[in-house]
Amino acid sequence: MQPSFELRVLRYFVAVAEELHFGRAATRLHIAQPSLSVQIRNLERSLDTPLLNRTSRGVTLTPAGEVLLVHARDLLAAAEAAASLTRRAAREPGRKLVVGFQANAAAELTRAVLEAYRHSNPAVQVEMRSYPFGDPTAGLADGSADVAFVRPPLPQFKDLRMATLFTEPRVLAVSEASELATRSSVRVEELLDEPFIARNAPDLWRDFWLATDARHNHSPVIGSEVSTVDECFEAILSHQGVAFTQASTQRFYSRPGLAFVPVADLSPSTVSVAWRQDNEDWAARAFVETAQFTALSTTLPRTTQTI
Repeated sequence: MQPSFELRVLRYFVAVAEELHFGRAATRLHIAQPSLSVQIRNLERSLDTPLLNRTSRGVTLTPAGEVLLVHARDLLAAAEAAASLTRRAAREPGRKLVVGFQANAAAELTRAVLEAYRHSNPAVQVEMRSYPFGDPTAGLADGSADVAFVRPPLPQFKDLRMATLFTEPRVLAVSEASELATRSSVRVEELLDEPFIARNAPDLWRDFWLATDARHNHSPVIGSEVSTVDECFEAILSHQGVAFTQASTQRFYSRPGLAFVPVADLSPSTVSVAWRQDNEDWAARAFVETAQFTALSTTLPRTTQTI
């Protein structure tokens, strides 16, 4: 029969093992010495092995007692941690999950993911938190977000993990007053002399949205630098330049005076759900799993493609 450890009895054993004296251990535990002796005897009987050597000179641990002392301390510490977390959870109105994002997050998939997650985890309070272009990790790098909808390539850090949800084309955002707005499509090589609105962001991400890898060593002409998508569109409407953006932007940010033109030779934008591997919170991991499942089971607009 497997022994059943009671935390109370393990606490008694640890006290005796640390004091190496039944009298002092009983005083420490605020119980009678005979009662303590009986409890330790019962523990040894349940394990079918002696844990203590009792002599006229005092008490010492047997090899089995040494082993049990290590594990008993671990069990008691784990029990205390569990109790502490339980008490903290009882004091909180609900667990909070911060989801970082930029611009239109994961486009139409965002709402579907949130609805599915809230249905499965009604006790979790979800906060959607917007981040500027300066943090393409949307709060993951500094730990202010638990999970995030992101668009690689991102500045790497040790614990960053990502799972692809879908891809969509990059398009050119221009003023309706521009000749480019009348085109059915454009190529990057036709835009080399156009001033571009640059994202005030780390080089890797800034260069992706300027399409520097498709310019064949032609440095982009910078007309303005911006920190948010709204600033970007204001700069375009002010005729400071044009910008590449994701196709879904047209559905979420369409406004008078803006036009969106397909780009024939530009790689797509990937949308991923990202998290920190060192975040072991079950609520964050559940969000990632929900996002992946929802992406596979949701019909997205024609311009997007799940992976």
